[in-house]
Amino acid sequence: MKSSREESLALIRELSEAKAPSGFEDESIAAAARFASGFARTREDSLRNLYIDRRGNRKDRPVLMLDAHGDEVGFMIHSIKPNGTLRFLTLGRFTPGTLPGAKVWVRNAWGQYVPGVIAAKPPHFMTEAEKGKQADISQLVIDIGATSDMEARETFGMRMGEPAVPAVEFSFDDERDVLMGKAFDCRIGCAALLETIKRLDGEDLAVDVAGVISSQEEVGERGVKVAVNQIQPRAAICFEGCPADDTFMEPYEIQTALKKGPMLRYMDQSMIASPRFMRDTAELARRLGLKLQTSVRSGGGNNGAVISLSGQGVPTIVIGIPVRYIHSHYGIASLQDFESAVELAVAVVREMTPEKIAGF
Repeated sequence: MKSSREESLALIRELSEAKAPSGFEDESIAAAARFASGFARTREDSLRNLYIDRRGNRKDRPVLMLDAHGDEVGFMIHSIKPNGTLRFLTLGRFTPGTLPGAKVWVRNAWGQYVPGVIAAKPPHFMTEAEKGKQADISQLVIDIGATSDMEARETFGMRMGEPAVPAVEFSFDDERDVLMGKAFDCRIGCAALLETIKRLDGEDLAVDVAGVISSQEEVGERGVKVAVNQIQPRAAICFEGCPADDTFMEPYEIQTALKKGPMLRYMDQSMIASPRFMRDTAELARRLGLKLQTSVRSGGGNNGAVISLSGQGVPTIVIGIPVRYIHSHYGIASLQDFESAVELAVAVVREMTPEKIAGF
């Protein structure tokens, strides 16, 4: 049961525009649950992990876990200054230098989202020492237009502990296949997970398939630590919106380019992917003529590290959809890479057997 192009775009748009930083994933998992309602059973836990149980699971077979995290990098209000601006802490890591002058949405005490701007000090007021120096995130504030702390509290409804997210609208250039929006890390991965389970609806598989839209990945892979204990998988696929490197690296170093297909990651700072599972997936892609890139990373991390170290050890691979400029306000991705990632994941699940898992 394959989604139409329009349905896939609508799903990616809704997930991208959901205001759901780490710890506040309600909007993203609500969108995911709506989409999954026609082909799976869903439930939430208190950490805002969303569990997606494929119709057709028998509960007496090995479980293949599909994971993608539902949070995004964002902010939490720390305090209100006397002049009405808001001090904040980041939820996850933003690319340094991308925040001053950027627009954000700040949730208030009444559940409304108020627009604000991360204050950028004009060069007219900068000292010589400040000119040309990158702003210290800890010194930045959000300006919502208030003129005092009283106005910020009473008129705008600001208070400590509320979340804020980049204020970005999703767009798609159909002619050139360019997706642009926020939170593609990992909402495009969430969309790929949901579409994978949808396409497997009604199929006779050799394993059970359990999906999780997990919480708080950007602040230390917290939600998946609970979810993996609930599911107890025997193997896992971790979907990611992974950093594309094709606008930064020398040609011979490029491992994650836009419009070249999904990326299988051999290792990063947090994990070494299961070598046997990696080889099996790469051979499957070659045999079926599916697009595929591979990478070896010295930095970064993902939920796959937690999953792989759970229980007695879980063979895990990461299927990454290339996204340029993650951990900033705007990301750029490709619909064809999304489609290629889903095709690969569906093929992996269809060919998975208890014997193959044992062989990993």
